[in-house]
Amino acid sequence: MDLQPFTPAEIRVLGALVEKQALTPDIYPLTLNALVSACNQLTSREPVMQLTDVEICTALDVLMARKLVAERQFTGSRVAKYEHRLNYEWNIDGARLATLALLLLRGPQTAAEIRSRAGRLYSFSDLAEVDTALNALADKYPPLVVKLARQPGAREARWASLLAGEICEAQPEENESGETELASRVTALEAEVAELKAQVMALMTRQESGSVYRHIA
Repeated sequence: MDLQPFTPAEIRVLGALVEKQALTPDIYPLTLNALVSACNQLTSREPVMQLTDVEICTALDVLMARKLVAERQFTGSRVAKYEHRLNYEWNIDGARLATLALLLLRGPQTAAEIRSRAGRLYSFSDLAEVDTALNALADKYPPLVVKLARQPGAREARWASLLAGEICEAQPEENESGETELASRVTALEAEVAELKAQVMALMTRQESGSVYRHIA
């Protein structure tokens, strides 16, 4: 399997082709104009992109050279159409293909987010089916997806596509006592609040003492 890093445009083209195959089979394969619209649509895309015809044509040339996209010329039509070949080249279909497409189009997501966003792309029966698809993609050689470290405060870990290359996650810095940077900031803020409270109490005490002295005088 050829898994040299893909560009953002190539990733968006692949994701859009997989999505439209499932959602709009009547117009699939896609013309260049339809593919441009699919890549640049404002919904179900993260990030939203504004790719030009030239950028998408360049991406198509690369993907066709890698045998991941095919150009179709139908009888009686002067317009070429394009279809993905991930099911043939990477041997993925169904739940695995839909799962990968969602990661390509919307970036890192949890299994629950993938299931809720699948819509008509694929009807997952439950979260277990999403997990099975994700693990199957991660177990391929080379792997197509990776499970990211769970973020602080998050209930679930996210998954990400590896088509753009290896992901370098930023880990929270630790100080000598083993506390995370966030915990250190919280500790510092708590100390500052305690100091401010002490200053307020001292001020109130001085004010009360002054009031007593004035009363005696």
